[in-house]
Amino acid sequence: MRRWLTGIALGTVVTLALAGCTKPAGIDGDLSDDWAPMAAAEVFTPDPGTCHTQVLDVGYVGAYDPVACDQPHRVETLHVGALTSDDGATPPAVGSAPMRTAFSECNRQVRTALGADWRSARVWLSVVFPSPAAWGGGARWFRCDVTELRGLDNPDPVLRKTSMAGALSGTSPLRHGCFNAKTSGDKVTEMVAVKCTARHRAEFVGVWTAPKGSYKAFLDNADRAHRACRSLIAKFAKLPDDNNVQYRAGTIFYHPAEDDWRNGNRGVQCFLWSSERVLTRSMKGAGSRALPIN
Repeated sequence: MRRWLTGIALGTVVTLALAGCTKPAGIDGDLSDDWAPMAAAEVFTPDPGTCHTQVLDVGYVGAYDPVACDQPHRVETLHVGALTSDDGATPPAVGSAPMRTAFSECNRQVRTALGADWRSARVWLSVVFPSPAAWGGGARWFRCDVTELRGLDNPDPVLRKTSMAGALSGTSPLRHGCFNAKTSGDKVTEMVAVKCTARHRAEFVGVWTAPKGSYKAFLDNADRAHRACRSLIAKFAKLPDDNNVQYRAGTIFYHPAEDDWRNGNRGVQCFLWSSERVLTRSMKGAGSRALPIN
């Protein structure tokens, strides 16, 4: 926001005074003592619980045009936080301490608002900061925005007409379930969602939070992620969590991109993989008989 203070009017008053004009009654001629102090400029802060038609990477004030969440929208702001210890000249960069602080708060608040981990569903979390100009003007807020995605491998935003608040607190079509995995060698090229009563070979079992460390170290130790996913399979299917899990089911995992990892996202999505036979039911609570040792 621009503000102008013009010197023309004030200069005119001074000129008239110097010309010797008679002061009206009740005027003491002191220009400074009777002026009320100028109010401090207010810094714009977005509102939580608002929906938006467009996905934004930067929170420009001019693009702020919220709509009611029962109207078509692609984004919902579930929480608005504030950074209190950063005096940097620009909004937080990828991997910076303020960025990790904001992501951590968004991750926690969004999980509470949705009713479960957003990574267990077709949901994406974005942390949106003010524009550089607004940041320079003192804005320190950040938006925690969520978007419904079309699929695990399709990041296109879905046009919604309902709020996502509480959307994962029970059975939800947003939740990841069963999949048919398309593979090329030992690589998964696509996970196609299907009903668990349909023929399939993969099923989502949970999110493992990887320990802190470099992204390269994470990629270099894929076995650790597979072991962690096997423990989630054991818990999900009610199996003994022992060395035999690897002979009952295989594992697939999806991990964050490098920038997301550096920003604090350590959530690894784990999937049960049945290479020996086709499944036609969910393996949740299925036990050892449904997943025998092969």
